[in-house]
Amino acid sequence: MILAPNSLPARLGLLAAALLALAACQHESAPAPQESASAAPPLNPAPVDDQPTENVPPATAPVSSPPPAAAAGQARFDGYGEMRFGMTAAQAKQAWGGELKGKPEEAGGCYYLQPIWGSNPREFGFMVEDDKFVRVDVGNDKEIAPGGGKKGMSADEIGKLYAGRVEVQPHKYEQGAKVLRVSDASGGVLVFETAGDGKVARWRIGIPPQVDYVEGCS
Repeated sequence: MILAPNSLPARLGLLAAALLALAACQHESAPAPQESASAAPPLNPAPVDDQPTENVPPATAPVSSPPPAAAAGQARFDGYGEMRFGMTAAQAKQAWGGELKGKPEEAGGCYYLQPIWGSNPREFGFMVEDDKFVRVDVGNDKEIAPGGGKKGMSADEIGKLYAGRVEVQPHKYEQGAKVLRVSDASGGVLVFETAGDGKVARWRIGIPPQVDYVEGCS
């Protein structure tokens, strides 16, 4: 039996054929699936080696500079410069390395050696007695005592510099003045004399008994 083109079965057959052809075309032209740009990262990513190849020292906190040490002078508890207490006058002169003036009025007497530019041994001079170098006298503010003391400092400043070592005595001649005596294990003694205003007017360093001569060689 021949079906007419406009019959219902014929139309259904043509529609089915058209649908199959359309499906085939869509399957052939559909693009391959793309990876989503926002795809989640892998659960266990490989470690990234971002370490330098060379050894790098660990970071350290800045270190503050230590406080400056007390200024040092030539005077010491055992002498001055290359000069040592107990040297003969000749040895002391040689150790000084320059010309020193001064001589005793009598053999073995007390006197001062001074640099040629010196005018007053109480300002700067080396005491000699019995031909031995025994003491240094300082009355200027340029020389610095061992430990940092110097002319112009207050008695309180001296007390702090030599804490626990200062023996305070009244001055023999000056009202209100004091003598600040500092002993050292070496046997040397440092003596500061203050004026009535409480400031150091002069100082001396040497060995007993000469270091305690208030009048010097007078």
